[in-house]
Amino acid sequence: MNRRSRASRSRVRVVMASRIFAPEPSAASLRLGALAAELTTRGADVRVLTTTPPRSAPAASDAGTDVRRWPVLRDASGYVRGYLPYMSFDLPLLLRIVFGRRGDVYLCEPPPTTGLFMRIACALVRRPYVYYAADIWSDAAQATGASGAVLRVVRWMEAFALRGAQEVLVVTDGVAERVGELTPGARTHVVGHGVDLDLFSPGGTAVPVPADVVYVGSASEWHGAEIAVRAVIDVLRRRQELTAAFVGQGSSWQAMRAAVADAGLAGRIRFVDTVPPEQAAAWLRGARVSLATLVPGQGYDFAVPTKLYASVAVGTPVVYAGPDPVRSLVERNGLGRGVGYDEHELSRALEELLAALHRPERGADWLAAWAREHVSAEAVARRSAEVVLAAATPNTAYSDTRR
Repeated sequence: MNRRSRASRSRVRVVMASRIFAPEPSAASLRLGALAAELTTRGADVRVLTTTPPRSAPAASDAGTDVRRWPVLRDASGYVRGYLPYMSFDLPLLLRIVFGRRGDVYLCEPPPTTGLFMRIACALVRRPYVYYAADIWSDAAQATGASGAVLRVVRWMEAFALRGAQEVLVVTDGVAERVGELTPGARTHVVGHGVDLDLFSPGGTAVPVPADVVYVGSASEWHGAEIAVRAVIDVLRRRQELTAAFVGQGSSWQAMRAAVADAGLAGRIRFVDTVPPEQAAAWLRGARVSLATLVPGQGYDFAVPTKLYASVAVGTPVVYAGPDPVRSLVERNGLGRGVGYDEHELSRALEELLAALHRPERGADWLAAWAREHVSAEAVARRSAEVVLAAATPNTAYSDTRR
């Protein structure tokens, strides 16, 4: 074996698969982008198998990362959501793995359909994979009121994907517990939620016309952001000088817009389509208070809305309405206000925080310092990279003639 062959084999080859990746704005894009950068820094050869971004996304910049894109079906909002769009990514993914250049280890994100095909593909190429469980999709499906038949299929696919994984990355202890219930014996590693603190920091610019209150991110059935709209309407009716903005997308968006229109407040409550991360940070940075919600009692209480951490990272306090453990985390650490999932509680907490009656001594610098210590994306990427590279170790000596 010549020196070049030995050197190429010693470099761990990691293949990441996700239907969402930069420049498409999402928490997954930030999370996986940070992980790809960390793996590259550690000397790994990283390849990302993902989708062609929607036309609304900013121009892709894949400098430093080998990103291979595939055109897929998208819904009316430009999002890869629904079983046909999932299949338009997952079926080609199987072929891309089986007939593509071998990796030493593979990594995939939900949905469970991707995990299903990843397990099949990795069985065929005889390589391990790591499953990045940022949340539990079968629980989310239950929260949306999916039929029993659909729920059983989703839960089976998710358990199948988790069972086949060499390692499972999870974002919270709550997700780890649910993974253990779905797949006893799964090797879980709690790596935490991360925020890109280069993008989400107090020192950047705000939007040209900021709003006093902002909601930034997805608004789907399990978020229950409808109460955020109603609470904002209630406060703005009493406080004529205030404005608000909802920035993002989701299944609740149309109903939220309709509520604002019916209240006659469309001039003071704006709706803005999903924006790139740097613009999301600018919206949060310009606000006095941000909002985050989560519907309790739907099997999804362990979830942490990442919009909450993004807000804290730029130094903007948050009002969170939802179940524990997040509610207590907000209150215990002085990140804003944490209340039950109740429109009137949320309205009252919002008004109190706007009036600076709650922990006024903890300003932007204190919040940003808390974020640096607890929710750095770089720290999460370092923990995740260690797991991925350890999973690859037995395979680094494999010969691969396909270059």
